[in-house]
Amino acid sequence: MGILDGWKFCPRCAGRLLPGEGRVTCEACGFVRYANPVPGAQALLEENGRVLLGRRGIEPSAGLWDIPGGFIHETEHPVDALRREFREETGLDVEPVDFLGSWMQAYDEATVLCLTWTARRLGGAARAEDDLVELGWFGPDELPPADELAFDTFVDILSVWRARKEHP
Repeated sequence: MGILDGWKFCPRCAGRLLPGEGRVTCEACGFVRYANPVPGAQALLEENGRVLLGRRGIEPSAGLWDIPGGFIHETEHPVDALRREFREETGLDVEPVDFLGSWMQAYDEATVLCLTWTARRLGGAARAEDDLVELGWFGPDELPPADELAFDTFVDILSVWRARKEHP
């Protein structure tokens, strides 16, 4: 179950929580909490045949290369979250171009549903901000090795991007 493993007491009435398949239920008030994934939005900004990655400055995976993006706020549209997170982390305004796909990624005690696009720059000046300490441009044959990528799913995401570049 993961994210709910430490839940023992109900956040509403302090009653005992009973574990179930992908959820916990309060035996006193009936409160149910599901172990749903947390939604995130990210993009590979493309320019001159290369993509922009950022080196993480915080845990998890500090010092490793990351795809700019982040968590989607409760009432936020995923594309708006992508634009906001990209601006916060890179100083750049972007527009999604193609949806690459969705990936499930372990992140601390949660699982993130990563919605991933390619994007183009609309404006702004590139600078590492927020969670990032460095920005780098990488061509299809210059991508960091797997052990330098912040999360396991990035190997697959970057492979999908590379395959699309080689076979449009």
